[in-house]
Amino acid sequence: MRTYQGTAVSVEAMLEDLRTLVEVESPSRDLDALSASAHAVAAVIESRLGGRAVLVESQAGPHVHWSGGGVPRVLILGHHDTVFPLGTLERRPFRVEGGHATGPGVFDMLGGLVQAVHGLAALEDLSGVEVLVTADEEVGSASSRSLIEERARACGAVLVFEGAADGGGLKTGRKGCGTFEVLVEGRAAHAGLEPEAGVNALVEAAYQVLDIAALSRPEAGTTVTPTVASAGTSDNVVPAEATVSVDVRVESAQEKERVEAAMAALAPHLDGARIVVRGAVSRPPLPQSASAELFETARRLLPGVEGRAVGGGSDGNFTGALGVPTLDGLGAVGGGAHADHEYLVVDAMAERARLVTGLVNAIRDGATR
Repeated sequence: MRTYQGTAVSVEAMLEDLRTLVEVESPSRDLDALSASAHAVAAVIESRLGGRAVLVESQAGPHVHWSGGGVPRVLILGHHDTVFPLGTLERRPFRVEGGHATGPGVFDMLGGLVQAVHGLAALEDLSGVEVLVTADEEVGSASSRSLIEERARACGAVLVFEGAADGGGLKTGRKGCGTFEVLVEGRAAHAGLEPEAGVNALVEAAYQVLDIAALSRPEAGTTVTPTVASAGTSDNVVPAEATVSVDVRVESAQEKERVEAAMAALAPHLDGARIVVRGAVSRPPLPQSASAELFETARRLLPGVEGRAVGGGSDGNFTGALGVPTLDGLGAVGGGAHADHEYLVVDAMAERARLVTGLVNAIRDGATR
């Protein structure tokens, strides 16, 4: 199996491209911003890899797809949308100091995209390689899922460039995740004159929160967490409506089915109340079996690298659930995803880019089995 040691990559060039991408802000659902970001991503890909990057329009913004030609063998998967609103860049501009690069999206996941592109640029031959950079990963991937699954099946192996786990580990498993919204309908009444004439949606929501929280099974890796609630219109009115948002994480398909069935079966405690439940575990679990062979290859290329199962979801969940070999966490080494202290470790960039080169060569050589 060919290794990546000695492959020439330029950290300065990677930081130049990272600055370019970070300085084009790309909050999810902002179609104008995402269009500008997609064009910037496409330009970086074309300048480093040649060829033409195609913008695939969608309701969520443009996805970027590039192919090196030939029979598809490996899909490089990432996203260019970020969680930070427009204006964050002014408050947190791109900087490189003290061995860290900072700025909105450097870790999740613009740094990973740059490392992937530069690792591919070091290859002598780009045939069989595809790159897909989506516009809606941070908001559930509703518009990109079918395209992701199509290209994953066609390629047969997927490398995901989400940020690394703590300490630079690769992500060998992920929980399935989803969000539910529980709508509680009651009946309004005057809180002082005749509260008994109403059906208190807030009280019903309190019962539901307890029922929902009881669905967690930590011993099975399942967490069911009520996260946001709202109710009422005025302090002297029995609330007629309430809503509860629920975050769900599961490690198995069986737990996904159990929680979805239990959420659908929620029943009111108060006479006259009505419950409506929306949502699902939209990202299936990424089983560790999907990453096993690719991880062993990565460990041969980068001795000492660790593999970790994590709770957060990514687009790798979709591809791994199809049975397509998938390795995640290949992106930036750093931390602070979705937070103001987000950072990327500059000294790790070259090593991670060279790992891309080695993995793609190994996949195309059939050396991952």
